[in-house]
Amino acid sequence: MASWFSRRTSRRTRDEAFLRDALQHHAAGRLPEAERACRAALAACPGFAEAHFRLGNVLRDQGTLDAAMESYLRALELQPVYAEAHVTAGNLLNDLGRAGEAGAHYLAAIAEKPGYADAYANLGNSLQYLDRLDEAVACYRQAIALDARYVEAHHNLGNALSALDRCEDAGASFRAALALDPSYVESRWALAMSQLPAVCMNHDEVIRRRAEFARELRALDHWFDSSRAPLGVRAVGANQPFYLPYQEENNRDLLAVYGALCVRVMAEWARRKGMRGPAPRKRSGAARVGVVSEYFWNHSVWNAIVRGWFDRIDPSRFMLHAFHLGATRDQETQFARSHAARFEEGARGLQQWAQAILDQELDVLIYPNIGNDPIALKLASLRLAPVQVASWGHPETTGLPTLDYYLSAQDIEPPGGEAHYVEQLVRLPHLGCCYRPHPVTPVCVDAAELGIAPDLPFLLCPGTPFKYAPQHDKVLIDIARRAGPCLFIFFEHESRRPLTAKLKLRLSAAFAAAGMQAQEHVVFVPWLDRARYYGLMQRAEMLLDTIGFSGFNVAMQAVECALPIVAWEGRFLRGRFASSILLRMGLPDLVARSAEQYAAIAARLLQDGEFRSRVRTQIAERRTALFEDRAPIDALEDFLARKSSGAAVGYAERNP
Repeated sequence: MASWFSRRTSRRTRDEAFLRDALQHHAAGRLPEAERACRAALAACPGFAEAHFRLGNVLRDQGTLDAAMESYLRALELQPVYAEAHVTAGNLLNDLGRAGEAGAHYLAAIAEKPGYADAYANLGNSLQYLDRLDEAVACYRQAIALDARYVEAHHNLGNALSALDRCEDAGASFRAALALDPSYVESRWALAMSQLPAVCMNHDEVIRRRAEFARELRALDHWFDSSRAPLGVRAVGANQPFYLPYQEENNRDLLAVYGALCVRVMAEWARRKGMRGPAPRKRSGAARVGVVSEYFWNHSVWNAIVRGWFDRIDPSRFMLHAFHLGATRDQETQFARSHAARFEEGARGLQQWAQAILDQELDVLIYPNIGNDPIALKLASLRLAPVQVASWGHPETTGLPTLDYYLSAQDIEPPGGEAHYVEQLVRLPHLGCCYRPHPVTPVCVDAAELGIAPDLPFLLCPGTPFKYAPQHDKVLIDIARRAGPCLFIFFEHESRRPLTAKLKLRLSAAFAAAGMQAQEHVVFVPWLDRARYYGLMQRAEMLLDTIGFSGFNVAMQAVECALPIVAWEGRFLRGRFASSILLRMGLPDLVARSAEQYAAIAARLLQDGEFRSRVRTQIAERRTALFEDRAPIDALEDFLARKSSGAAVGYAERNP
């Protein structure tokens, strides 16, 4: 008996020694050594739940996320009551975009340990990902009640409050996190970004918030000294100045400060990781062109810009390498996969994505959309190809000195548009894209069921709430006064209810100030699927394009339904999509250059049935000029050929 006990004690001591070694290696950043120690423990004792758990942590930090998930699940299989493993597995599922599954793990952890602050805080993260923001706020507050010094909970509470557009409250949470940890880079970064609300209540607020953002951005840039820069990789991309372009101002100088900071932080990260930049390759055969995006699926960025590249670019001249950062997949993903020379996808960490791109020895690397995805911004802040290019998925300069060119469109860019970009502007012909219409069989909708009075004409206002600037609310009032009884149909965005509530409140105040009742003119209807939305467009009198930040896909969909559009020709690319589409079809009478003209065009369409009918016919007859346009593809191929052949020289000039 003593001998058996002695052998068992010896094995346990040995296994624990392996685990101690693994923890020490992991803490020191020696991940391969940590992995070997964990696997040694498991070779000696395959049923050692903690070793599976620790191996999962190492694999996660190495970026092999699917394998890490397997280790966590194995640990939980061996030891079902394991709150820490439940929380860590939930965290990884959150990272993989599987927030619903993650929530079940957090609830299991809370059931095991009701006072487990980490479980509440991370459940809040899952709920925030699912846009259940009020519930997320409650979880973060519970975590803080359990542990008042929980820095991450204060920070994530700030993120949830920012998503609710409660900027003052969000700022207070970020400051609370910084009071606990003055070097907490995520909160210092988020504090600057939180100065930009999604929906402002008046134009004075727009001006004030813009000034506050400029001040905080410059303070943030100064704050990131050499001692803090190595930690900044955690913050880059996590909070972005997404709402800045919705202010109709030239943002180049502000975004240049922001972009230079991103690049400075990421350069330090790359240096510490020992990552080298791209080596110019000896050209042979087709040029290698990479496309990095989270939107290789039925999304507006894919539909408007990227699909045409994969459909029409000559594969004998250009090998398209797709790097799909997102988790969503559908039939369009399969289309991209079948048209790509190489299609990279799956859960990976930042370093793994960067290395995957470098390994392909690309000539040109394109980012169709920078402004949403954290990984895309981090990658774009690095030099991973000799020539790097942005495009208008988020129609604004990136501010990043690592991006050399910006692909835009001749018809859409205003004169002097070069002054709006850090990158060198490239104007592709016409609308700059090869757009393919999407055949949709409209489904008839009952207007009365949506709350739309069947005896009144209605005008569609389908933009997201943050596309409606407060200084333009009076245009709706002017239309109503000129045209007589009519309805403006807005949409309830399920994931943006707090923003919709603010927009409703602001419109009510604007109509009241004009001596009118908003409820007599403004109707918010539920968000519709595409078939029902097309059915509603067929019944509408017109679509009112958003002023200052136009909608390309929205306008194209209206054109497909021969629905008249009223558009304002804005000062910047982002405000000129619908107007350029109309001018491309030879319909200048629908394009306004002032608020008075915009209201007058809408009133004429409502009051003059013959004019409205003629416009519908003209759109139906002329819209083919917008579709399947080969000219932008030919020009893009010429651009890629020139930049690929000169990639080695250009890169050497920029990196002596």
